[in-house]
Amino acid sequence: MNVVIIEDENLTAKRLESLLHKYDPTINVLSRLPSVAEAVGWLSQPSHPAIDLVFMDIHLEDDLGFRIFEQANLTTPVVFTTAYDEYMIQAFKVNSIDYLLKPINYDELVAAIEKFKSFKKQFGVTSPPTPDLDTLLSLIGKPREMDYKDRFMITVGNKIRSISTHDIAYFYLEEKIVFLVTKDGLNLPVDYSLDKLTQLLNPRHFFRISRQFLVSLPAIHTIHTFSAGKLKLDLMPKTKQEVFVSGDRVTEFKEWLGK
Repeated sequence: MNVVIIEDENLTAKRLESLLHKYDPTINVLSRLPSVAEAVGWLSQPSHPAIDLVFMDIHLEDDLGFRIFEQANLTTPVVFTTAYDEYMIQAFKVNSIDYLLKPINYDELVAAIEKFKSFKKQFGVTSPPTPDLDTLLSLIGKPREMDYKDRFMITVGNKIRSISTHDIAYFYLEEKIVFLVTKDGLNLPVDYSLDKLTQLLNPRHFFRISRQFLVSLPAIHTIHTFSAGKLKLDLMPKTKQEVFVSGDRVTEFKEWLGK
């Protein structure tokens, strides 16, 4: 079976590939594509082998994954994946092979693949009906407040923890790994980029101050002003390095503070 993974979180894509090989070591992952633009470019090449199944994240680094259907002749069956837990799941099931909620569960992944095989065997074709893009896009829209992520499942060793966003002070990037820091000082790695977290979290409560930091309002202890409008933040819990608001985000940050 030839599959393509369209996913902008590298660790998530690698984990999905590992789960696929756990199910069937002969599955061939032709490509891992992080964006709509790269997916459209790759799918438009006639030289790659035929694709049997696509795993597609809904929110990619440059746009919604649904845009790929508009820009490329994608007739391959699709399994949608997403971190959101408030979407209209049945709508996605109607318009795709299946819908998997992140973090992807192995048993649910197996069920999706078996569903694909059953569909192929029953109908003798490999493509479900073309998704109703207008309906899907209207359902996604801009997330309502209830749609923002309100907890994170963190795996540390052989233990699993559920962390509420209310208990998170800030997120930071260090050596290509994103960590969340709880109000009581725990540092835990998360399988999301800061770009993706900016989409998942309520913007009233979290603000992306720089390429390295995404902070909650309660975590800001002191704001220091410098010449030319430069801002330095003291966060709680304390950080190992000095934290500054990027110059191009100062105005928006001040507006956020006043909301």
